[in-house]
Amino acid sequence: MENVMFLGFNLYAWITIITVLGMFSIMLFTKLRSDLVFLGAIGILYVTGVLDAKEAFSGFSSSSVITVGVLFVVIAGLTQTGVLHWIVKNLLGTPNSYSKAVTRLMLPVAVLSSFLSNTTVVALFVNIVKMWSKKLGISPSKLLIPLSYASGMGGVCTLIGTPPNLIISGLYEAHTGEAMNILTTTIPGLFCLTIGVLSIIAMQRLLPDRKVPESAFEATSEYTMELRVPSDNPYIGMTLAEAGLYHIKGGSLIGLYHFDNVPSPITEDEFIMGGDHLVYAGQIDEIYQMATSHQLVTADHHVFSMSEVEQNSQIRTAYVTFGSNLIGTTIEDSSFEKDNNLILAAVARRGTRINEAPRKVVLQAGDTLLLACPKHFNINTASLRGNLHFFDSGDIPNIGIGTFISTIIMIAMVALSALGVMSLLQCAFLAAAAMLLFRCCNADQAMKAVNWEILMVFAGSAVLGLAIQKTGIAEWLANGILDICGTNPIVVMTAVCFVGTFITEFISNTAAGAMFFPIMLQAAEKLGYDPFPFLVALMVSVSSSFATPIGSPTHMLVYGPGGYRFSDFMRIGLLMNIIILAANILIVNIIYPLTPLQ
Repeated sequence: MENVMFLGFNLYAWITIITVLGMFSIMLFTKLRSDLVFLGAIGILYVTGVLDAKEAFSGFSSSSVITVGVLFVVIAGLTQTGVLHWIVKNLLGTPNSYSKAVTRLMLPVAVLSSFLSNTTVVALFVNIVKMWSKKLGISPSKLLIPLSYASGMGGVCTLIGTPPNLIISGLYEAHTGEAMNILTTTIPGLFCLTIGVLSIIAMQRLLPDRKVPESAFEATSEYTMELRVPSDNPYIGMTLAEAGLYHIKGGSLIGLYHFDNVPSPITEDEFIMGGDHLVYAGQIDEIYQMATSHQLVTADHHVFSMSEVEQNSQIRTAYVTFGSNLIGTTIEDSSFEKDNNLILAAVARRGTRINEAPRKVVLQAGDTLLLACPKHFNINTASLRGNLHFFDSGDIPNIGIGTFISTIIMIAMVALSALGVMSLLQCAFLAAAAMLLFRCCNADQAMKAVNWEILMVFAGSAVLGLAIQKTGIAEWLANGILDICGTNPIVVMTAVCFVGTFITEFISNTAAGAMFFPIMLQAAEKLGYDPFPFLVALMVSVSSSFATPIGSPTHMLVYGPGGYRFSDFMRIGLLMNIIILAANILIVNIIYPLTPLQ
């Protein structure tokens, strides 16, 4: 079977091609977990004989995958001791212009993202930037896209800053036996970051000026909230006007549903009955005050008295994430509230109210939800983490001696690796052990910090790259690129990086790095050049996704809070892709000149 050829590929190559296309299609058009998709792909490649057992599961023993897993513990120590909070508190300041604000924001974010998870950094900064923007009088939508961009550009500045760098460097070491230095991409990354910051400042008019989604819960008539009349309510039998529920302070009645769930006319003379739904638009504090004084309750199920309502509740705001199971559904038709012990109180979309009962709204990605939750509410459960991202952060760690210790541990890890004293994996193990030994985090926090889904995707991506190389697909694609681009190495490098930048807008940058590694490697070697500079350029390219909100998890984190539309990223992101690509090719060829193979 291996020798049967069709259109230049053998059977194993076609199985790999179909598996890869099927895998990416599933991740693009379904909500299936990415780790399960990669595991299924590994299974197919193994069962069909494309890869043997050792090859199929080599990703799980890869040093780069293990490094990522250990680094999660290091990150937990830095997070728990408040290093990120200290940096935010002391570095942002009060700049007096937009250009200074962007610079003060992007540089520390980029530095942090060089050593920590991009997603962790952005998740922390989202709430800080929203408060900071109010203080500066700048719309958060003008700062949140630069925040996400900075995390991506900062991530490429070290090998540990972003998964593609680790996976490409790991594959390079396996191929050549030579390990890349942890600071290999620092100068190219810093140059691209500088160009990126200047480009954002120059193109600031292309950034949208959107309403902040949660402002829909602050301004009159910018949100909706649904209340219910309990069966023992003293106002039952009165008209809306008599009960004082028709004209209310800070809002207005926009919907009325009787027990049969049929909309009723909204007039002053409409009678109130037990179980009625009343939908109001207005200021949230005024609505809650009115609900308390009139003994109304949040509408989640039929309540017979005020004593049934949770007294020690808190209000949290969250947005519906991409890929959420809530998209296309209504809260009314699901058990989401009951399963997660929360109540939907209001819904907004891009900062404007939705004129219907919140629980009847068909939810979309980016919708902002106002939720009534218990005082001690865990936002990190599996069912919530995959569906909602909460605006407000959890407990803020105390700044103290642990902050200093964890910082020293991180600096020592980077220094020992950069100086070649130990391998990166050895340094990461020592740093993780030190974090636990000096109680920067405890064992439970360390284990909870490990993102097993990311590790699964990471391992699967390494196996994917191996299959593409083993079956000859990489060589075929490399030959095709050489046929089109000729033998000019810079043109070939640019072409592969351009395609890589485009592909990473739609698939994970880890998968893109693994997929394009063998292609870039084959192209460079066929041209007779050392593949090292080609692969450095590839590292920057596959992490340079600016044009779609699905191109990076950090884009998804700011999409809802910024009140963005899909096109907002394309307007500035397409230009950013081209600018950073040009900067990348220029600086890599200056720092790492092309050298012929010996």
